[in-house]
Amino acid sequence: MDDAEHKPRLEQALHTARALVLADLVAGDVAEADVVSLVEDAVVHRRWWVEQWPEGAEYLAGLVAQDVQDALLERYGRWPLCPVCGSGDPHALEVEPELGPDPHWVCAKAAVVVAAVGSLGAVPR
Repeated sequence: MDDAEHKPRLEQALHTARALVLADLVAGDVAEADVVSLVEDAVVHRRWWVEQWPEGAEYLAGLVAQDVQDALLERYGRWPLCPVCGSGDPHALEVEPELGPDPHWVCAKAAVVVAAVGSLGAVPR
């Protein structure tokens, strides 16, 4: 596949990753302008990454979710908080697989899959 064929596929993967992460931020009521800027920063960073490794396009949603989660931790705190564990210290969900297709938010403490990345809105809080 030549570069002209890769571009639309890569752009679609980037747009999909952005939309999925934004959906999860909206579900958690944290989609403020400064947080959305973190998503945009992550997408810009991952655009370069996927241009270097086009085969990694299917990993973008999980990577952008992790990038935003890391940026939020540095600036605001843990996100998304686990809706499964009702007691103990609040803790964040993790993205699994760390580098793979079909990423999900999981609670490592309870060892359960909570939702696919982009589907936190369907999880009761």
